[in-house]
Amino acid sequence: MHIAVNTRFLLPGGHLEGIGRFSYETLSRLVAQHPEVTFHFLFDRAYDPRYLFGPNVVPHVLYPPARHPFLFVAWFEGAVALWLKQHRPMAFLSLDGFTTLNTTVPRATVLHDLAFEHFPLDVGLLQRKYYLFFSPRFARASQQLVAVSEATKADIVKTYGIVPAKISIAYNAPAEFFHPQPEAAQQETRHRFSKGQPYFLFVGALQPRKNLSNLLRAFDSFKAAGGAAVADVQLLIVGRKAWKAGPIFDAYQQMRHQSTVQFTGRVVDTELAALYAAARAAVYVPYFEGFGIPIVEAQASGCPVLTSNLSSMPEVAGASGALLVDPYDAENIAAGLTRLWHEEALRQQLVMHGYENLSRFSWARSAEVLWSAVLKAIEE
Repeated sequence: MHIAVNTRFLLPGGHLEGIGRFSYETLSRLVAQHPEVTFHFLFDRAYDPRYLFGPNVVPHVLYPPARHPFLFVAWFEGAVALWLKQHRPMAFLSLDGFTTLNTTVPRATVLHDLAFEHFPLDVGLLQRKYYLFFSPRFARASQQLVAVSEATKADIVKTYGIVPAKISIAYNAPAEFFHPQPEAAQQETRHRFSKGQPYFLFVGALQPRKNLSNLLRAFDSFKAAGGAAVADVQLLIVGRKAWKAGPIFDAYQQMRHQSTVQFTGRVVDTELAALYAAARAAVYVPYFEGFGIPIVEAQASGCPVLTSNLSSMPEVAGASGALLVDPYDAENIAAGLTRLWHEEALRQQLVMHGYENLSRFSWARSAEVLWSAVLKAIEE
């Protein structure tokens, strides 16, 4: 059996975020689980050999690199469609929400979220036009869909009118390198990143949906209300500057406590694991999220979590696995920070329930869901 897979988010250099991490973790297991299958990985640029997960993987580079709406069309409707026509695999699996309309090959497509449907102004004009035109068509043209949460599945059903039976659920999961660390290692991390001081941690790309402007306002309120007792507490913001980040830095410039906020940029995996383990708590308050992997990464690291009470985040955090707040209310977020700073019993309770929650998430199980979706697509 020959299966084609869209692997354009397996980027060289090892910096995998979101969809790239989902692709890496599920495909590495899928390849190992099915040695009888030949997987044709379709890249849109020179690939890193580390992503050829087994002898049953055959790489192909199709041009042009698809990182712009015009090039999305050229790659998916042109290069990918032509390759599928020439090679006729049993199915085409796409893990990034996009597929091609220009094929009769059965398609299984992973949808991570429909944020652009609800917050269209959070993305650029051309991206917005592409997403709003093609995404519902991709969903309806795919024989099977995979959502990354029940919340995302319900959104697909409501927004695109897809029958629920056509949609499976494949959760994200924390990588194996996230785990608690001894106090000495935590102290070293704080010495390196926060001047030796305790800190709250945000992890994610700097873009509108992550709600960093409100988080910064909330942290400022927390500092002002706490006075000398929280004078040394830091906020570490870990992630690359993505798109439309201007309002984030506007909010930062308006802060009274700028000096206690550190923008670290992107960090390597070992540093990220250490940062979670040494944090007072992880604070992750987007107003919309398909899954929200920082929640489970923090839980795996023994780190209490404060997150939003909207979208997929309560589902992912699990019952009693996080302190939930209204992401639109900066004072409510600030109150949550205050509780996590002062209430040690609450922090320990969140850590315990966070560990219990992790049994729900497994990359191996998610890989099995993808394979089942591929088989169902072929059978239709």
